[in-house]
Amino acid sequence: DAGIYSVEAAGLEISGNTVSDCANGGILVHRWQAAEDGTIVSGNRVERIQARSGGTGQNGNGINAFRAGNVVISGNIVSDCAFSAIRANSASNLHITGNTCSRSGETALYSEFSFEGAIVSNNIVDGAANGISIVNFNEGGRMGVCSGNIVRNLSTSGPYPADAPGFGVGISVEADTTVSGNVVENAPLYGMYIGWGPFMRNVVATANIIRKAGTGIAVTVVEGAGTAVISDNVIDGAQY
Repeated sequence: DAGIYSVEAAGLEISGNTVSDCANGGILVHRWQAAEDGTIVSGNRVERIQARSGGTGQNGNGINAFRAGNVVISGNIVSDCAFSAIRANSASNLHITGNTCSRSGETALYSEFSFEGAIVSNNIVDGAANGISIVNFNEGGRMGVCSGNIVRNLSTSGPYPADAPGFGVGISVEADTTVSGNVVENAPLYGMYIGWGPFMRNVVATANIIRKAGTGIAVTVVEGAGTAVISDNVIDGAQY
């Protein structure tokens, strides 16, 4: 089912493993209730993780932190996962740093639901339906830094029919988040997507390079949406 499964850890380190050809998950760091966990997941090679039990993200992830706080996921090589290379659900004070993620079926790097505090930096994403998502302000997800990442070669097709606006987005963020110094190339829908309906607050997107996107940067402007600063970005070869 899963290669390595940790529940209710306290200061665990998972490092130097090769995890491959698993039915539903690679390395799972879970808790029954949200709390500090402190696990370090580093230097692992995770590949060919399936989602045989189905779903829209519960399965098929290379590395998954669920309700686990203060987790560091760094320096891993993750490839060919049915959903995310690295997925964190309701995991606060999270570091996703220096990982190489290839050919993810859905969103390569995902911080979602009721988290507070996520740093996603210096990663390489090559091949995914979406690149990096730091989202779900509607569930309380907020406070992030997305910097120094390379995201490229995204697709409009994923493992299930997409909700609007669809797959093919380089970087998505929603609340109390800075997005800076990233390079996005070949994002067929949006290079960057800021906010979701009224769920957008205090976003700064500066000094990014976006090449060969459908639309360079899309931002919500519906009633109730908050403030965003979008400045000093380079957008080259947007189609629309």
